Amino acid sequence: MPSILLQSDLPGLDLIHRGKVRDVYALPDNELLIVATDRLSAFDVVLPDPVPGKGEMLTRLSNFWFAMTAHLMPNHLVERPIAEVLPPGVDISLYARRSIVSKRLKPVPFEAIARGYLIGSGWKDYQASGSLCGITLPRGMRQAEQLPEPIFTPSTKAAVGGHDENVSFAKLVDQVGQELATQVRDATLAIYSFAAAYAATRGILIADTKLEFGTDAEGKLYVMDEMLTPDSSRFWPAEEYRVGISPPSYDKQFVRDYLETLDWNKQAPGPSIPAPIIEATAAKYAEALDRLAGIRLD
Repeated sequence: MPSILLQSDLPGLDLIHRGKVRDVYALPDNELLIVATDRLSAFDVVLPDPVPGKGEMLTRLSNFWFAMTAHLMPNHLVERPIAEVLPPGVDISLYARRSIVSKRLKPVPFEAIARGYLIGSGWKDYQASGSLCGITLPRGMRQAEQLPEPIFTPSTKAAVGGHDENVSFAKLVDQVGQELATQVRDATLAIYSFAAAYAATRGILIADTKLEFGTDAEGKLYVMDEMLTPDSSRFWPAEEYRVGISPPSYDKQFVRDYLETLDWNKQAPGPSIPAPIIEATAAKYAEALDRLAGIRLD
């Protein structure tokens, strides 16, 4: 039975950020303790009901991908046992597989998104303009169709309760400079292409994914936060993929579909989610973890 953690409680540690899913604590030596909770968000709103084991699944899948892509881009992980940094008296079993110790980096203030298929907000932008984040696409493309080649489409990073917005690569250059923007774009596309090729051998299509990057004091770039999880990506079972529809996915689509049936303005506070939808979402996360990384929850 997976553990449930809606909000971490680590007395004596300095909580510096509580995000949609992760709680971040300061550690000595310019390091961080990052705890992935079981909080569930949709439409950029944190919902009141947790998904049991979600934080553990996100952490274990991210760690799998960080290891798989280390030859492409260094990541923020620090090899330090979680038990060494937890305060005395804390239940180690609750935190051990949902937490990491990481370098403390300066975040690049944009989401780095790679898209291989025309879906989601990208599909909406294409229908309206024939382009996506300033990139002109071929005419006559259909929903969920594979793009001629993967594209990089950055977005703003909204605070909790806010909404991310797609921006052009030129906007990213204006904000962070040509050199860093190019590094982020090239790393994002390299990671996506590598992961998509691997996932295809496991029967999963990665439609798109969102990465985050940060720099150290010397300006060296690292990929950080999470990587290629159902929270940050669209995973489609290859056997159910069809062009012209929004394919079934290993993510929060059960939740989004339910919320779309409600008279809710997509602003906080979010509505409660029925247990069957929570259970179905947990099952999809677990299936993605098993199918991609060969990891099953105990």
